[in-house]
This record gives sequence, structure tokens and C-alpha cells, in this order.
Amino acid sequence: MSVNRELADFLRRARSKVDPARAGLPPDDRIRRVPGLRREEVALLAGVSTDYYTRLEQGRRITPSDQVIDAVANALDLDDAGRTYLRELFGATTRTTRRRAPSVQRVRPGLYQLLDSLDGNPALILGRRTDVLAANRLARALFTDFDAMPPRERSYARWMFLDPATRDLFVDWEEHARNCVESLRLDLGANPDDPLARDLLATLSERSGEFRAWWAEHGVYQRTFGSKTLRHPVVGELTVEFETFTMPGDNDQTMFVYTTEPGTASREALNLLASWTLTRPGTDPATPTPPPGR
Repeated sequence: MSVNRELADFLRRARSKVDPARAGLPPDDRIRRVPGLRREEVALLAGVSTDYYTRLEQGRRITPSDQVIDAVANALDLDDAGRTYLRELFGATTRTTRRRAPSVQRVRPGLYQLLDSLDGNPALILGRRTDVLAANRLARALFTDFDAMPPRERSYARWMFLDPATRDLFVDWEEHARNCVESLRLDLGANPDDPLARDLLATLSERSGEFRAWWAEHGVYQRTFGSKTLRHPVVGELTVEFETFTMPGDNDQTMFVYTTEPGTASREALNLLASWTLTRPGTDPATPTPPPGR
């Protein structure tokens, strides 16, 4: 992934999404040949010259100040994830020695113990490239048995797009798959030279037309909390809420913990799934067999 090209594409895409009227620009009689703002309008809103902004949008190796980056982000009405990604792109464009991501990510033993202690709630740890670094018993039963996959294939994004079962599992598959693409792009802004990330992008782009289309939109998304409604083959439909926790000492690792609201059918379903995994220890959670009566 060329950082210069990515910066240029991201700025152009962000500019095309801004409504000129909502941006507070006075109306003019010129015909707009493309949606969104013109370059000179972004420059006006950001308080820089049109030539300077044009060079930014071309991905030139210049070093804007923090104030200029903030001003451009304000002009483009970027959310927090977009602002983070923009800073990463500007930093990567001007960085002379880029940080090479290590090929192996390791989870501390204490975190494995923490996952196991959350036995009543599904929990997993994602690393760079959405790699699934660890998952407890209930998470493997709720989603899929990531531990059974070859290590190089334990990617949440890869699973989401290349395993047909996810389209049946997630009621709103398109929403979650698109969020997955945008989270992956945000991660690559911080690690643009990761060769394993380039391999993953090549694989997903080749094998999924939906991934190619959504990747071309240059959206970014930061998963911090939310909900997922699942249509589980063992316990039926349930909704889980998730919260994320970045691991102290390793910002590349994030723990996802899933809960259900007390007294709901979703809580009953999750409790049933937990009981099923205990009573059927020889069953592969990735291909579960429904319990009697369901």
C-alpha cells in the first residue's frame, strides 16, 4: 500500500462526502461537477492556501503542523477514527524510518488467565490485522473455533469474508463486514509496512468483491463498543453487547468482552450455550450439534 496514494485517496474521498451547505459555505452559481467540496473550499475552511492543500491532497512529502492537520480534519468533518487515521497517514508520509511490525504477536500468560476467568462471557483478543490472538471457550462456541485454524489464517477479517457461515451467523452481516474493512484500514494506517497485512489485503481483494468495493471507499472505523445480533445454530437468535479494552503496554492488542442483558432471552441463550459446551466437550464449537428440543 503506497502511503502517498492512500493519503491522496483518503483526502479526496473525505472531501467528496462533505455537504457544502452544511459546511457553512456561501452559495455560488457555479455548477458542481463532482460531489462534495472543491479543493479551494477545503483550503478556505482550513485556513490554508489552495496550493498548499492541493499538495497535501497529492500526498507530497511535506510536514503539516498539528494545527493544520486539525484544521483540515475540521474542514472535512472527520470523526475521531478519521482524525486518527489522517494523523497516521501524514506521519507515515513524512517518516524517514518506518516502524516494522514484528511478525509474531504474543499474548501475556496473565491475559490468557483473564480470558479463562471470564468463563460466563465470550471474550477474545485481537491484534494487528484483526488477528485473533486468543479466545476463551465461550467465544469459540459463539463465533467459531479460531484455535482450530492454521495460525496464519486466524484473522477476524479473513473469517468474516471467506467463511460462508458468517453470513448466516450475523443477522446484519453487511454492517459488521463493512466495519471490519474500515477497522482494518485504520490499523494499516499505523502499520503501513506490514508485509502480512499486504498479504491479507491481496487475499481478501482477490476472493471477495464486497471487500474490494468497501476497501475502495476509504472509510475508517474504530470499534470501541456496540452490539451484534447473531443467529446461532445451537441456541438460536441472541443479541450480545461488546466493550473493548486496549491492553496496557501493547496498544496493538485489544480485548473484546461480550455480555447480554440480564433477564432476557439472549441471556438465557448464552447460558444455554455455556452449558452445552461443558456437556459436549468432544464437539467442535465451529460445527455444533443442536441440543435436544431446540
